[in-house]
Amino acid sequence: MIKPWKRIGVAAALAIIVSSCAAVAQTAPPVGGPPTLVRESLPNGLTLIIQDHRSADIVAVYLWVGTGVRYEKLDGRGFAHFQEHMLFKGTDTFGPGVIDRTIEGQGGRSNAFTSFDYTTFQIQVPSDGTRKALDLLEAMAFRSSFEPKEIDAERKVIFEEANIETDTPKSNIIRQLYGLVFPGHPYGRPVLGTPETLNAGNRERLKAFNQQYYTPENMVLVVVGPVDAKAIRTMVDETFGKRPKTGYVPPQAPPLTPLKGVICKTVERPEQQALLALGWPAPSLSNSDSFAVDLVATILGGTESARLPKTLRDGERLVSGISVSNSSMQLAGIFYVQAQLEAADVDKAKQRILEELGRLEKDGPTEEERQLAVTKAESEHAFAYETTDGVAAAYGITQLTGNLDDELRYVDRLRAVTRDQIRDAARKFLPVTDYACIAFVPRGK
Repeated sequence: MIKPWKRIGVAAALAIIVSSCAAVAQTAPPVGGPPTLVRESLPNGLTLIIQDHRSADIVAVYLWVGTGVRYEKLDGRGFAHFQEHMLFKGTDTFGPGVIDRTIEGQGGRSNAFTSFDYTTFQIQVPSDGTRKALDLLEAMAFRSSFEPKEIDAERKVIFEEANIETDTPKSNIIRQLYGLVFPGHPYGRPVLGTPETLNAGNRERLKAFNQQYYTPENMVLVVVGPVDAKAIRTMVDETFGKRPKTGYVPPQAPPLTPLKGVICKTVERPEQQALLALGWPAPSLSNSDSFAVDLVATILGGTESARLPKTLRDGERLVSGISVSNSSMQLAGIFYVQAQLEAADVDKAKQRILEELGRLEKDGPTEEERQLAVTKAESEHAFAYETTDGVAAAYGITQLTGNLDDELRYVDRLRAVTRDQIRDAARKFLPVTDYACIAFVPRGK
């Protein structure tokens, strides 16, 4: 499974404990506030985050590994995602299917997905299944068997995933847009790889990939639920903590090339309705400008009454649907507008999108728009953090690819963004003279 990341934030009231084997610093939670968050570094380099969260008797045990598309060699494209599949297909002590049956037998569920910067394996179980979840994740990460028969079977599954993505216009147009916004960079490559590289993925190469990147120093383990931090630390010491430090050094990040001018293409498709997408490189997850760009996305298209739906869809009837997203990654982000429309209206709709963006860059948002955008973010944040899943997801991604401290203060940081900062961020990152665009139009029209 592949999945992008859109930051959702977390309340700033959480206190943090940062500790190592040498010293422990502790900050008490505010009176009446949420329980303390614990963040520790194990002697072998693994980062452990524990959050007591008592909304239900469900514990989220999520493992995040610093490997994704941008870590792959050209002849190993798709290996990070291939690896994700194979870690569910048996270890040195149990065969295929045991992981899923064991988790389901505990009354839990599992998931996994691969992105450009990371791969994550996620297990949710009742609290009494926490140790079993840790045992399974440790076995998957370090002792997967990569049996040739299972590799061949999963390769076919991934080929089918690729076919589904190609046949799904809304996801395929964004994948192709990434390639235009990040030409020559790993962020522009397909997460699923290519038929040639996947066919070259044998046991030897996949195990070598695992041994290179699946190391404690390159992992973040997040445990969220009704848990005791000391008990969790003991469990982790007895599982992940026994793995030796490897001296892992992350590969050098590939440079990003600024997008200059207008890069557009048109693709004929069998569907009867056209799609249009415009994209710009955006700030990374740890860039302070990302807060303002998040609000730009909401003001332009984040609600039914936002500028683009209100004008292009409801007023001018140029599009049947339109949305705006700001997706943050470790090295950069991508800001894009996606619309469903008739083929005859593609050029006019693109012009109007740029005009509305130019208007925001000239005059900035109204105070009412700013406040509504912040309120929407607060609502999404509160909803996401009602569950152990939402908390574990936000903590893991931001610790690995951004700044967890920013995530803990996300809502407060967002509230502090001014109208002028929103306008200036739009001017800085979304120039109407430099962007990429792609249109899917009905074949023969």
